[in-house]
Amino acid sequence: MININEKNLEFHLKNEQISYIFRVMEETEIMEQLYFGASIDEYDQYDFLIERESKPGNNQIEGSQITNLDDIKQELPVYGTTDFRQPALEIVYPNGDRISHFAYDRYEIRQGKMRLKGLPSTFGSSEDVEILVIFLKDRYSDMEVELHYAIYKDFPVITRQNIIRNHGTTTYQLESFLSLNLDMPNENYEWLHLHGAWAREAQLSRDKLIIGTQQITSTRGASSHMHNPFFALATPETTENQGRAYGFSLIYSGNFLAQIQLDTYDIARIQLGINPFQFSWELAGNASFTTPEAVMVYSENGLNGMSQTFHNFYKEHLINQKWVHKTRPVLINNWEATYFDFDEEKILTIASKAKDLGIDLFVLDDGWFGTRDTDDGSLGNWTPDLRKLPNGITGLAEKIVDLGLQFGLWFEPEMVSVDTPLFSEHPDWRIGNPKKHISHGRNQFVLDFSRPEVVENIFEQMDKILSTAPISYIKWDMNRYISESFSATLGRKNQGELFHRYILGVYALYEKILDKYPGLLIESCAGGGGRFDSALLYYAPQAWASDDTDAVERLRIQYGTSMVYPLSSIGSHVSEVPNHQVGRLTSLEMRANVAMFGTFGYELDITHFDEAESAEIRKQIKTFKNYQTLIHEGDFYRLKSPFGNNETAWLVVSKDKKEALVGWYQVLAKPNPAYQRLRLTGLAAEKTYIVNEDGQETLRKGKDLMSAGVLLGENLINRSEGEQSHKRYGDFQSRLFYLSEK
Repeated sequence: MININEKNLEFHLKNEQISYIFRVMEETEIMEQLYFGASIDEYDQYDFLIERESKPGNNQIEGSQITNLDDIKQELPVYGTTDFRQPALEIVYPNGDRISHFAYDRYEIRQGKMRLKGLPSTFGSSEDVEILVIFLKDRYSDMEVELHYAIYKDFPVITRQNIIRNHGTTTYQLESFLSLNLDMPNENYEWLHLHGAWAREAQLSRDKLIIGTQQITSTRGASSHMHNPFFALATPETTENQGRAYGFSLIYSGNFLAQIQLDTYDIARIQLGINPFQFSWELAGNASFTTPEAVMVYSENGLNGMSQTFHNFYKEHLINQKWVHKTRPVLINNWEATYFDFDEEKILTIASKAKDLGIDLFVLDDGWFGTRDTDDGSLGNWTPDLRKLPNGITGLAEKIVDLGLQFGLWFEPEMVSVDTPLFSEHPDWRIGNPKKHISHGRNQFVLDFSRPEVVENIFEQMDKILSTAPISYIKWDMNRYISESFSATLGRKNQGELFHRYILGVYALYEKILDKYPGLLIESCAGGGGRFDSALLYYAPQAWASDDTDAVERLRIQYGTSMVYPLSSIGSHVSEVPNHQVGRLTSLEMRANVAMFGTFGYELDITHFDEAESAEIRKQIKTFKNYQTLIHEGDFYRLKSPFGNNETAWLVVSKDKKEALVGWYQVLAKPNPAYQRLRLTGLAAEKTYIVNEDGQETLRKGKDLMSAGVLLGENLINRSEGEQSHKRYGDFQSRLFYLSEK
């Protein structure tokens, strides 16, 4: 898949779906970007892709007017080289200057890609993936940069990752080092990204590129509720099902920068990586620094094609393979049923009812440790509260397992409260300058996970619980951002390293836990979707998408999240009504039909349900279990967007096109609604499908379902008016259609 023209030093990464081409420039030996897009043929040379016109402004080579880098597409632009756009690499030299020149030296080709320790990344066998490594040497120092490009046989994907190595003894200061730089000719592109806040994450925006810089970032120590480390470019005519789209995702959970700088020559500089804001890294002699990995996706089949590539690629080459094809348990979490007010008897009552309903896993949420009756204490004191649980976690877990359920437990390991022994003994273990004000966030402070001894202490506390109780699941929460960034152990010149070292510490704790408990299922959470990113999927195959569990709000949240993340990773529950976040009343059916397209579970007090409601839950669980493999392993298509619309629709189609599940949702009722059909997509045109809705079956051809669609109104011919079911009457309606090959 890697083709090299040794004479011209042109590099072509190619499979049946994509091509990525770049070259070494004459004289300057800088890496020049030529093409990224649909697969093209191999040629003896790629002169037809080189754009070079005379520019009398600043030029690299005296006497030449075609070495103005401000007009040339590059793989690793640096400061001080006649390129006045944003660099991807910026270094401070000992005398204070920032002028670099990294020139081509050599290349290597490697087969296969191993899972890494310490930094999440994609992986694949030697049959699946090839890696091209380009080595660049700095003309002014003993530093060397490695540009890593991975191409996968079966996916329209290129991954990018960079390493800088200091082979000398002089110390340099790394001020910026991004994972990806891609200079692309603009084609009137629009850019899509996910934004929001707590309880309204993953809101989708689509806007036209304008001259200047458009960016999304995090400076909060986590990828954040506000922006997700993902964005896409699409041509104006691109829809969900057709047109060209380019997707970019960063495998990182900390401060990130994702930006597009459109210049006056209509070149879009696309950059993705660690946010340079508040970042600085001391690169000592014989030291190195590795960037997070960035993933680039190309689609000729619209946004659905882009999303399906991300979904399938992450399932096969990022998420732990132990979980990708394994049935996930349907769980119940006690949080909205009890909050902090529970005891062993109350928990066992809920668990017993859960078993009766067909639930697989009981999760005990916040409040089981220390003396935590509110959210203002006990974090960092991971010892069971014997007032509530006289037999401890071990005793409770054993009783729940004896009922026939699995047992799961909530932790927030990165935080500390002032009323704990941990804080009393180690006040300097929290992030912040003790000589200055340190802000509260949810009545708690952030532990300094840049320090290995802090990570080790929390691991030992968690290990003491995990080693003595039958725990099969952890909900790993994180409920506040980092402010007043300062570490007591980092020197003056190293404080800019804290944010990155912190997230490396988080990864280290994940790895320590999973190394000892490889069968543990972890669901990541950060006040909902505050750290829903691809890096954590490397460790935790599912993530809590949002603390907002309202079915209507979840339509937008889950729709947006699906742009890049697979349904099997989207934590989605049926919760209480009136909803605890927005106060809305939706039916049990509506709530389940939305949560169905995710991991599926419950978060409400089932002990108050009457027999009719209990029977409905049993039916929902049975339905989900019947469709779970289809939902989690099929191809997901978005049909109608909830953003700006009253209706939402989506479907999942099995890989072999033999079955599909359609979800349709209406927020507000309309008087005298218009005639309406929902056109499907992704089916096999020639197949005949049995379309089943609540036991009523019709036979339809795939071609017809994609052309004429599914009727959303009613046909009362040969039926009495008394039989009218009013399927679209009332607010907050939903319908499921199951299709199976005849």
